[in-house]
Parts: sequence; C-alpha cells; structure tokens
Amino acid sequence: MLAQTPLRLTAITCAALVLAMLGNATFPALIPLFQDSWSLSGSQAGWISGLYYAGYAAAVPILVGRTDRTDARSIFIAATLLGALAAVGFALFAHDFWSALPWRLLAGAALAGSYMVGARILADRIEGPAQSRAIAWYTAHFAVGIGVSVFVAGELAGRFGWQTAFLFAAAGNVAAALLIRLGTEPRPPEGRLGPGTALRWSAALKSRSAMGYTLAYSCHIWELFGWRAWLVAFLVAAPALGGLTQTEATRLATLALIVGLPASVLGNELSLRFGRHRVLTFVMIGSAVCTLSFGLAAEGAGWLLLALLFVVGVLVMGDSGSLTAGAVGAADPDHRGALMAIHTLLGFGAGFVSPLAFGIVLDAAGGMEQPRAWGWAFALLALGAALGPLALRLGRDARRS
Repeated sequence: MLAQTPLRLTAITCAALVLAMLGNATFPALIPLFQDSWSLSGSQAGWISGLYYAGYAAAVPILVGRTDRTDARSIFIAATLLGALAAVGFALFAHDFWSALPWRLLAGAALAGSYMVGARILADRIEGPAQSRAIAWYTAHFAVGIGVSVFVAGELAGRFGWQTAFLFAAAGNVAAALLIRLGTEPRPPEGRLGPGTALRWSAALKSRSAMGYTLAYSCHIWELFGWRAWLVAFLVAAPALGGLTQTEATRLATLALIVGLPASVLGNELSLRFGRHRVLTFVMIGSAVCTLSFGLAAEGAGWLLLALLFVVGVLVMGDSGSLTAGAVGAADPDHRGALMAIHTLLGFGAGFVSPLAFGIVLDAAGGMEQPRAWGWAFALLALGAALGPLALRLGRDARRS
C-alpha cells in the first residue's frame, strides 16, 4: 500500500463517499415519475424523501458514536454494503408508497455509517490545519455525491427504467467498500475505551462552542435538504422555465448541486482567514434571502430563476464544510465521536422533517401546479437558514473562533 499522505487519504475518502451516495438522491430526482406512476401526493413524496434521513438520524448515534471505540474504517465498509442491499431491495420490491418506505429507511441508516464516519476516518489520521481542510473537502463532496446521484438517476431512468438507477447505486456502494478496504490502513482501537456512551455524550453536550456549530448546522440542513429533495420537481413545474422534461431538469439540477463543491471549500478557507462566525453569519443570511427569492421566481423571468438557481447552489453549500469543521475542531478529541454523532443526529433529524414539511405546505397551498404554493414552501426553508446565525450566537463561548 502507498504511503497514507493527507492528500491521498482525502482523495480516497472523497471518492468513496461519492460512490456510496449514488442512491442518495435517486428517489428525489425522480419524484415527478413516481408521482405519475404511483399516484403520490406531495406529502407522500415528502415522506419517502424524508424517511431516508429518519433512518440516518436513528442509526447515527450508534454508528458514529461507536467510532470512539472502533476503527471508523470497518464501520464505513459494513455500512456501504448495507446501502447496496437497500438499493437492490428498492429496485426489486418497491412498487408503491408503503413498499418504498422500509428500503429508504434502510438506505438512510447505511448513510449514517458512511458519511460522518468517513469524516472520522480523516479526523483520526490527519492532524492540524490539514485536518480542517481535509474535512471541508470531504463534506463538500457530499454535494458532488448528490449531484452525481441526480444526474445518474435521470439518465438511467430515462433510458433503462428507474430500477436500473437503483441497481447502479448498489454497485456504487460495493465499489466504495472496496475502495476504503484497499486504499486505507486500519487504525487500531487501542486507547479508545474510556467512559461509556452516556458520559461521552454528556461531555460533548457541554462544549458550548461545538454545540453552537451543531445547532447552526441543523438550520443549514433544514434548508439544504428540503431544497435538494424538491429541486427537480420544482424545475419541472416552474412556468418560468417553460416546461422542462424530467431529464432536462435533472441535468440542470446536477450543475447547480455540483457548484457546492468549491463553495463549501471556499467557505471554510474564508472562515480560517476572516473568522468562522463572521463568515458563517454572512453566508447563512444571504442563503435565506436567495432561497426565498428562488421560490417566489417560479412564474417570473426564466433568466432570473436560472441565476437564482446557481446563486442558491453556491450559498446553500458555502457554510457546510465550515460548520462541520468548526464542530469537529471545537470538540474534545476523546469525545469527538460522540459530538459528531450529536452533530449529525440533530442535523439529519432536521433533514428528515424538512422535505416532509415542504410537501405538506405545497399540498396545503394548492399543489405543484400553483406557483404561489412553491413560494410558501421555499419560504419555510429560508426560515431555517435565517435562524442559523442566532444558533451560532447562542452557542458562542468566550473564546472567539
């Protein structure tokens, strides 16, 4: 095996994350198709999208918290194999609202053992400023993973049927497991025993600075996951774009999602230079304003909606890497796994509720055919982002970050 330099380890872990996430956005990217073929309401589509993150939130305290005692590498490998099983199960056995739910729940549990666990692989093997940059690059690849997932789903479903998209996602999970197995070195768990789970969680919760980042992260995820879950459906429905096909909408959404990679990395670099709280406050307020404007532009000029699409794509990810890097950096190394579990539990718990709440508001305001309904639903997402700076201030301790 080649030397595990920070650059090589980061590249391997980022690639594995993208492969593991091939099934992440497969259902949200195909909501118009499933609404037609399964007769789903907005609320039902929101349930299927959101339950994925409920599975994540349910499993993350166990799997991420376990990284304080077990090599994160082995957890990542097992979780991606579980993700492959979930994708195959959806392809073969999902045929309506109820049969889709358990497979998306299982897929979300698999993500709990790969996404933030992958960040722990890096945190355990890289120290100093390189650690913050590695984690920022890694969390930015969450956006790449979703973008690739949306693109692959749209292309494969259009040519070979939606089942093929899920089977391809299963193959991606297997490839991710192999990449981590062959491309990273084990880290012995000696010295990880320490206090029990309850004590480690209690100690992590007492870190005011780390919890401030975590609460702000929940606000960020509320906006981000709701936006991602309903983006393709919105682009198809928006009168401003003149009736895009689902394939056209998935391609456009992919571009908007991928711009999150440089935005997340740049956001963390700016935080290191100008102060994390200052930069995060600016980005979250800007993101809230633009998300609200995006929803209100549904029946406006097409050029304006497209411009806002890419502005939101940048701002909605501009705080992601910095929030996670801030939380990890503020955590006590002995309780880092517990803090990361709390961080993702609260964040992805918001990610479960957000797409569902969006769908409920959409139905209550008149449905997908009413532009004003989209405006109300996106306003709900913008509210979450607007609360982020308040969460940062409430969690700020005497030490300025």
